[in-house]
Amino acid sequence: MSVNKVILIGNLGKEPEIRYLDNNRVVANFSLATNEIYVDKNGEKHKQTEWFNIEMWDDQAKLAEKYFHKGTQIYVEGKLRTENWKDKEGIDRTKIKVRVQNFTMLGNKPSNENTETENKTSEKTINPEETKPNIHDVSGTDDLPF
Repeated sequence: MSVNKVILIGNLGKEPEIRYLDNNRVVANFSLATNEIYVDKNGEKHKQTEWFNIEMWDDQAKLAEKYFHKGTQIYVEGKLRTENWKDKEGIDRTKIKVRVQNFTMLGNKPSNENTETENKTSEKTINPEETKPNIHDVSGTDDLPF
């Protein structure tokens, strides 16, 4: 048995990049930052930021396009995917990303929304059955290594 599961809570580092593909598929890509604060042996506080490449498909990507902005805080459940390619110079490149399976919006509403509840905390849970990603990846990265 094996498990490939990632759980993150963080903030978007940039606006989501949305691509509409030929076969009516939609993909959203963005970076997500997590922060860890720790105290070293000298009693000094340090903040360590980790950056993750996030990928959402179809209905999730459409929600990201509509609701996500730089700084939005989200909870993400997903799995790691590795993408391999050769760049223009023929050098092998690798990118690890988190393919989202489920997410929840956290934190305050974006400041560009003018509503009565502008300063109230909002939380929107997305049902994974409604936004289930297509498990058949045409890019070939879903091949099992055995």
